[in-house]
Amino acid sequence: MLKLDKSFVKLPNGETLAYVELGHGPHRVLLIHGNMSSSLHYLPLIERLPLDQFHIIAVDLRGFGDSSYVSSFNSLAELTEDVAHFLTIKDFHPCTIAGWSAGGGVALQLAANFPHFVEKLFLIDSMSYKGIPIFVKDATFKPIVGKVYPTKEEMATDNVQVAPVVKALKDGNVGFMEYIWNLVIYTGKKPDPEANKLYLAETMKQRNLVDFDWALVNFNMGTGSNFQADGDNSISKIKCPVLSVWGKKDITVLEYMVRETIAALGDKAQLIIYEEAGHSPLVDVPDQLAKDFIKFVL
Repeated sequence: MLKLDKSFVKLPNGETLAYVELGHGPHRVLLIHGNMSSSLHYLPLIERLPLDQFHIIAVDLRGFGDSSYVSSFNSLAELTEDVAHFLTIKDFHPCTIAGWSAGGGVALQLAANFPHFVEKLFLIDSMSYKGIPIFVKDATFKPIVGKVYPTKEEMATDNVQVAPVVKALKDGNVGFMEYIWNLVIYTGKKPDPEANKLYLAETMKQRNLVDFDWALVNFNMGTGSNFQADGDNSISKIKCPVLSVWGKKDITVLEYMVRETIAALGDKAQLIIYEEAGHSPLVDVPDQLAKDFIKFVL
């Protein structure tokens, strides 16, 4: 497995973003991770990209991995601005942006709000452009569809999706986090033991779970309400080509979520479905993922 050391960039807002960088090719690529992860979760893709053709950066978002968490946040827009500052300081644009899972939300917002930075958009089992709901639970711990938490503080008490994960991260309960990954992410294959140990170590560095979950439920680039927030229709501002890939065994991001984003993007977006992959094509079908990514970028 490739061993990568992280570098750091100080942003004007006081945050410091950690990142890994390699390759010397003409095609710039920025990789944005999702929830409970970091830049290093992209290793299976990074290892398969030709370094004479690609210049690759994978970044840790604020409060993840080895990046700072000076200020709390309420929206993905704030993390998007972090990344825009980062790209400016690194003079790393225009580039292809890849976003996995919730990282797809940041990638979509970058393409809408900072179009001059984004040549192409590659979405890997990405969250919907209408966000990810967290509904209030009933006495049997099942979600009451349509009933949302009015405040971040109340959402933090959710005893199914939020509070147990916050506690596990705080307590350093690696076993519980591994259970979560195996339950909802690795529904296809599982990483080899060495990679799994590294990924879990990166997962445990997350400090921003409540902020991030609140940002996800309030994310809405569409029109109308997503139960939690009204949309701003910023999805209509995306003009670049988009390739969305999705694993059919994914039980975290469902097919309708991916298809509604594709529909909102229109003719500029294409969809590839991996029959044997779950929420992490990076682990399940890395060769095919890299092949599709390389073809799309080049």
